[in-house]
Parts: sequence; C-alpha cells; structure tokens
Amino acid sequence: MGRRADRRRDQDSTEADSLLPEFFAPETTPGPTAGPPAPEPPAEAPAGEPGTSRVSGWGRVFRGNRALWVTVIVAVACLIAGIGMGRFVLSPADAAANAAAPDPGYITVPVEYGELSNDVTLRGQVGYADSTEVKLTASELADAAVITGHVPEVGDELDAGSIALEIAGRPVFVLPGQLPSYRTLRMGASGPDVTQLRKALRALGIDVSKSGKFDKELAEGLRTLYSDAGYTPAVDATAKAGVTTARQAVRDAEKALASARTALKNAGVTKSTRQTLNNAVIQAQNAVKVAKAKLAEAKKAGALDSELLELKGQVKAAEGQVKVAKAARTEGLKVDTSSYKAAVTSAEQQLADAKKQLTTAQNAARPYLPAAEVLYLTQLPRRVDVVNVQRGSLIDGPVMSVSGATIELTGSAADADAKLLEIGGEASFELPDGTPHRAVIAKIETDPAGGRATITFTPDPLTTEQAQQLQGSNVRVQIPVGATEGKVLSVPFAALTAGPGGESRVEVVVGDPRDKEHATTTLVVVKTGLAADGYVEVTPVEGTLNEGDLVVVGT
Repeated sequence: MGRRADRRRDQDSTEADSLLPEFFAPETTPGPTAGPPAPEPPAEAPAGEPGTSRVSGWGRVFRGNRALWVTVIVAVACLIAGIGMGRFVLSPADAAANAAAPDPGYITVPVEYGELSNDVTLRGQVGYADSTEVKLTASELADAAVITGHVPEVGDELDAGSIALEIAGRPVFVLPGQLPSYRTLRMGASGPDVTQLRKALRALGIDVSKSGKFDKELAEGLRTLYSDAGYTPAVDATAKAGVTTARQAVRDAEKALASARTALKNAGVTKSTRQTLNNAVIQAQNAVKVAKAKLAEAKKAGALDSELLELKGQVKAAEGQVKVAKAARTEGLKVDTSSYKAAVTSAEQQLADAKKQLTTAQNAARPYLPAAEVLYLTQLPRRVDVVNVQRGSLIDGPVMSVSGATIELTGSAADADAKLLEIGGEASFELPDGTPHRAVIAKIETDPAGGRATITFTPDPLTTEQAQQLQGSNVRVQIPVGATEGKVLSVPFAALTAGPGGESRVEVVVGDPRDKEHATTTLVVVKTGLAADGYVEVTPVEGTLNEGDLVVVGT
C-alpha cells in the first residue's frame, strides 16, 4: 500500500516536471547557420528512484530564467545599499540642526547718508464742498407747481440774489442763510428768520433797518429785490381794495370831527344877545363914572353935606347896577354844551379808528415773502451738480443738488498723525495725468471719542477739465511734516543708547561684527535731529561717524 502511494507521487512529480519547460524555457530563434547539435540531456532517472526527477526539474527553471533572477538579485542589493547609506548620509537641514550653535556676534546696520523727511500719507476723496439736495417749501406753491422757466444747468453757479427756478411764473430767490424757509413772512412778523432776511438783503446792498420786526422798510426792501430781478413782489390783491375803503373812512371821520367842533363853538347865546348883555354892563359902568364925577365936583364946589350924601348914594346905586348887569350877563351867557363836547369826542375816536384801519389795510397790501419763493443756502456761491426738473415738469421731490463752488479734498488720519498737522500746512496729490498738485490744510476735525481725525484740504485752483476729472475720485495725499536741509547721517532708533548723563550714543563696530572675540566697538556721542520712518538724524559730538559705519542694534 505504501509503495503504491510512493509510486503515485513520483508519477505526478514527473508529469509536472515535464510541463515546466513549456512555460519557463527561453524562446530560441534559429539562425542562418546552425551550430553543432546540442548535447542531449541526460536520461531521466527511472520512475522507481524517488527525488531525482524533482531536482532536475527545478534546475531547468533556474537555468531557463537567468535574466529574471539576476534582476531580482540586483534590486535586493540596491535596497540593502540604500538602507545602509541612509544611516550615514545627512541632508543640509539635518546637518544644520545637528550642528552646534555658532558663537554670538553683533547685529549691525550701516550708517545712512542722505535727505531725511517725515511725511503723513492718507487717502482723500475729491468733491465739491458741502453737497446738499434742494427741496422747496410747497405749502404756498401754486396748485399746479409747474416749472415755467429759468432752469439752471449742471455747472451753473447760484449766488446771492440769483434765481434758482421759476415756478408758475414766480421766482425762487437764492439768499445767504442758515435757517431754511419754513413760513411766510408778513408785516408784523418777528423772529430769527426775519433777522436772517434783513441780513441777506443788506448783503445785497438793499438798505433796511435793523429792527427785529417785519416793518415797512423791510417790505420796501423786498419790493426792491423783486423789481431789480424783473418781477412784481407778492401782495394781497384783496388788501388793495381795503386800503381804498379805509382811506375814505378816514376822510369821512375828519369831516365829522370838524362839524362837531363848529357846533360846540356856536352852541348857546347868539351874538346879538351876547352884545346886549355886554352893553348893559358897559352902560352901568358908565353911570358909575358919571355919579363919581358929580360927587367930585360937589366936593370941590363946597356943597352941603346933604348934597354930598345924596351924590354918594347915586354912586353906590350906579355900582349896584354894574353888579346886576354883570350877573345878568353871566347868567345870560350860561349854556349846556356837554352834548356838543360829547359829539366832538366821538368824532375824534372815529377818526383814530379809521386811521388804524387804514394802517392795517396798508400793511396788508405791502409786499411779503412767501416761503416757497426763497431758498437759503450757506457758503455761497454754490455749484449746480444735478438738476432733477425741466421746463414744463411738475415739482415732485428734490429739484436739484448743489455743492460748494470750490473743490475740496477730504480724508482721515490717525490721531497720532493728526497731531503733527496744522491748518495752513501744505500737501500734494497727483492729478489724473500724474502731475503733482498743491493743496493746503483748511480744517482739522478731531473725534471726541478718539481714534481718527477728519482733514479737509483746499487744492490750488484747478481748470474746469481737471475739476471734472477729479470729482468723486480717491487720491493719495502726502503731507510733509518735517525735512532736513540737505543730506545728513541717520541711524535706526534701535542704534541709540543713553549715556550716564542722558546723552545719546551709538556703538560703532570695528572689524567683523560676526567675530565678536576679535571685533572692537567704540561709543560715539551724537546729537539727534529729525526722526522719520524709523530713522533719526545724528550728528557726532564726541568721536567720528561716517556713512557706511556699522552701528550695533542688537547682539
């Protein structure tokens, strides 16, 4: 049983060996000439000898695929060699990492020689100053607020006294002022807007008083404003008829007063009665004179006492008649004139009332200023930037946008930089063609909360074309805040040290600064000057310092 199994294994092995040459044997190509015939392989071992056929089969495999096995051996050899070299060869980075740190040296920079300047640089927006939208008060505009004429064009200037628009045949005057027009100004009105109107008219050369109320002079000033522009001032049409009526009432009251005064004068005793009463008094007074004359003659003639006594009685009687005549005259002249006096007083009051009504009517008929016919603007003249209406259109919203007539440049700077600037300082920016253009600092507005400040510049005069090209652009603005007069020596701030007396010094290295053991240093006392961009101007005071000298900034 065992032998049979062995024979079976030997037989299977023999069959496998016979198949291997077909898969692994190298291909042969017959040449043109054939060499001597190859020796025949030795005869296979008998099937009965175990192991012999398997050894010879594997040998054929190695001999038939020699190139493949050589490649495998070379690859394994290269792998082993690479592993070995990796343990002994280092990269530069690994070598530097494994190397010991060099000896420390001096950190130096060379001394610079040239002009030194300190500038503040910021971005600025170019535009016309104080741009604003123009809205008109529509409370008193005509029901159909139609633009009938005088429409400005973009680029036009609006100055004091000019006409901004014409609406329904009525002008809209441009006047200087801070307060907007918010009500119609008539006779008797008072307030800051009335004061503003007075100042605006005086600025135009129209003579008005400085009263705080809208008076006759201010009304006449408005009449002048409108007439100079070729318009009729606004007046109340119904008030004109009221003036005519009031004037007639004054005339009637004046006539009534004159009649009352005449009636009072002629009231009571007639002229003849008055004359009669006066004559009676005169006759009585004459009788007294005659009696006294007789008494005097009797005394002179030496008349008897009885005659003298009688004459004295006649004198006394005559004097009594005078008293009676005067009393009669007084009583005869007495008349009750109270009703006449009352009539005079009433007539005087009626005349006063009529005059007041005339004044009221005249004031109502004087020119007034409708709120819709004036446009107050600050910083005149103004430039028209945008026009939103045209002739024949209705007003609906802002009619135009205006700005200051001059170009301004506005930017912001940090508070630290803003402190270096001052009003009137010069700056420069580039025009669209690259040409530098001068500007002057006009205003510096700091933020109470801190952080940044707003800087406003006024450029030198620009041509119309340049202004149009620059409007709305953002430019780079340079502001010199300090510069040296010519070339100077300068070093970084880090190169400065303080001496025992507070003096500034720099340390100059002589030799190779990397070789600290052999290099030497010298302290040079310097005087500092302008600082800019991390460098500071230095002038040697004790020692020498030249361009290119190495100064220590660290070790």
